[in-house]
Amino acid sequence: MKRVLLIGFVVLLAGCAEENPKKLNVKMFNADGDSLGTIKLEEQAKGLKLKVDLEGLEPGVHGIHIHSVGKCKAPDFKSAGNHYNPDDKEHGLLNPKGAHAGDLPNLIVKDSGNVKATLTAKDVTLRKGKTTLFTQKGTSIIVNQNQDDGMTQPAGDSGKRIACGVIKKGK
Repeated sequence: MKRVLLIGFVVLLAGCAEENPKKLNVKMFNADGDSLGTIKLEEQAKGLKLKVDLEGLEPGVHGIHIHSVGKCKAPDFKSAGNHYNPDDKEHGLLNPKGAHAGDLPNLIVKDSGNVKATLTAKDVTLRKGKTTLFTQKGTSIIVNQNQDDGMTQPAGDSGKRIACGVIKKGK
């Protein structure tokens, strides 16, 4: 009997771990379907740490945002919807009225086309709740062609969407 209870408890814990992962990887792709690398998400005390490791991008400064739909239909990635914004705020990390939960600092891509960076998304979580990234429609990460100016509505004048990755459990 104890053995059955122990096995049941272990199965229950395994199910909870899958339901609320503390870490996951988001595979990023360009409009041609080429893999650009991975963004690793890790739950922190407040928000998420994003470890960006991408290659094959144009050198320069690029906007990056979490979007409100977990779809990455090329070539324009419009299927990803708008920026993730569960608190109905305005766009921009520099906006005095607050920013979308999915607004992130710009990426600086080296001349080689590579970028390694650590970003923080303080207003989102992988846990259950209002700001979870595991919504009914899912969520995704988009890299834009230009830098985000931190203020312009609705997307920081950051240009077309050039890379996308779906945020999903088990990856």
